[in-house]
Amino acid sequence: MAAETERPVPISRVRRLVVWHRFITPLIVVVVLALLLLWLSSIQLDSIEQRTLNADYIALRVGEHLSLTVAASALVAVLAIPAGILLSRTRSRVLRGTILGIANVGQATPAVGVVILLAIVWQTGYTTALVALVIYAFLPVLRNTMIGLQQVDATVTESARGMGMTGGQVLRRIELPLAVPVILAGLRTSLVFCVGVATIATFINAGGLGDMIVNGLKLQRFPVLVTGAVLVACIALLIDWLAAVAEDLLRPRGI
Repeated sequence: MAAETERPVPISRVRRLVVWHRFITPLIVVVVLALLLLWLSSIQLDSIEQRTLNADYIALRVGEHLSLTVAASALVAVLAIPAGILLSRTRSRVLRGTILGIANVGQATPAVGVVILLAIVWQTGYTTALVALVIYAFLPVLRNTMIGLQQVDATVTESARGMGMTGGQVLRRIELPLAVPVILAGLRTSLVFCVGVATIATFINAGGLGDMIVNGLKLQRFPVLVTGAVLVACIALLIDWLAAVAEDLLRPRGI
């Protein structure tokens, strides 16, 4: 007997699965936050916990955390993508080795070490934490930009040049659009890195949700500690989800 052919999955079903996949992460975050709120409302908070676990304080710390994360990620994109383009074009091994070496040092050094060293040689505060985050999150975007450009089929670029395009036009119209998925994957990784590392900013007086976590540890207030940790985890999940949605929307059709 001839084997039965598999029936194709209906397009409508595929679309429903894609939509469900896109909304499952925010749904999980909402459920987790709702459970956290129910738990906090079911226990008796002392005066110290009430000073921290209130809407104004939490909103301030979340705002500081997001400010650090978004600003650092934007600076990484502005600096690392052009650097990746430059390194993919240059034939100088010295230049390539120098930039990659500096980026590797920033990634290999423990995050707390980068933050504390910068605070020692420079100053404490928001700016120092921002620079530390940029150094730490620089490498994924730099490498992904180089890899994305290098993976573009050489025959495609040669055909574009044969049609009369200049090197800049080939880069803007052919290579960068084809490299977008890989570059966005690097940005997505850097965003998640920044969310986690931004908690260390509290050690140099730069604010963020790390204040809640450290206060919960120092004062031995379990609700404060759990709330800070859960909020950081939820922010990381949401930012990763937003980056994934942007990656799908900005991906060139047919890739």
